[in-house]
Amino acid sequence: MTPLSSIRPGLRATRVRSGPSLLPKFHVPLSAHVVDCAVYVDGVRLPGRFAHDRALAEVRHRDDGFVWIGLHEPAEEQITGIAEVFGLHELAVEDAVHAHQRPKLERFDDTLFMVLKTIRYCGAQSGQEVVETGEVMVFVGRDFVITVRHGNHSGLHDVRRRLEADPEQLALGPAAVLHAIADHVVDGYLAVTEAIGDDIDDLEREVFTPRSAPDSERIYAMKREVLELRRAVVPLGGPVRKLTEGYSALVPHEVRSYFRNVDDHLVTVTERIASFNELLTSLVDAALAKITMQQNGDMRKITSWVAIVSVPTMTAGIYGMNFDDMPALHWHYGFSVLLTVTAVSCLLLFRVFRRNQWL
Repeated sequence: MTPLSSIRPGLRATRVRSGPSLLPKFHVPLSAHVVDCAVYVDGVRLPGRFAHDRALAEVRHRDDGFVWIGLHEPAEEQITGIAEVFGLHELAVEDAVHAHQRPKLERFDDTLFMVLKTIRYCGAQSGQEVVETGEVMVFVGRDFVITVRHGNHSGLHDVRRRLEADPEQLALGPAAVLHAIADHVVDGYLAVTEAIGDDIDDLEREVFTPRSAPDSERIYAMKREVLELRRAVVPLGGPVRKLTEGYSALVPHEVRSYFRNVDDHLVTVTERIASFNELLTSLVDAALAKITMQQNGDMRKITSWVAIVSVPTMTAGIYGMNFDDMPALHWHYGFSVLLTVTAVSCLLLFRVFRRNQWL
């Protein structure tokens, strides 16, 4: 049971009895998941704090401006109130709550719903590189923007602050916010691909350095990350292209040109990912070929030494037999001659293998 002391100050917990056990449960209110709720008129944020319903009433009373609500991982029962006030489609709300969606753009009556995958490159962890993914869902209406985030690295605080510092851009309306979010996400893709590119360069140097032992597991881990990145980036190309082509009247002509820039960056990222995938495939083949060559070299060395050692072994085996009638068995110099012949044979074999670069 969650203690009352663990609930953040200012949040009211409602005690509910459930089932025969009568154990108390606590429902966290929607305010716990609201990152920010603001009203913007002519690109300027109105002072004060607004609840979602009062914010929308303020905008529609003025018949100007729009509402921007930011949510972080809300539950279904917690977003229902917002969905009813803003008229969000139930299928889009379901996708926003449960997450794990592919990047897409859908139109529900007079509302756009866009899903974007966020990516963070965490660097080496336990000897392997890790790509962490999150999601940002955006509802865009005539006078509102609602963002739903999943993941701890997909914060939009910097986006909001940058837009608030540029009232002229923010005055373009909800579509400008959608562009700023898409641009922020795609810029994150560029940063991740640059970091992955540096690591792939290190892998390439490691593979093609003479007498090095390539780490094939690390190459496979990097290839898995690139595939994860491709699943997040490539499906986004279609939705962004739709926005540049006038998919909805909610995106005015002035904002479409900005989406073209996002599309250009997205194409750059997609081309990088394709080149990374091809390069990593080549590195896998090169690493396997290098490992095979090293194994062949080791087998040659082992075979050479086995052949050399087999000479004294064979000699000792023959003369170790319990026979009286054997060559030089009773000769005074027989043992010395036998050791000399054995040593010369081993030396000749050693020289032959060394000349053939087996040793």
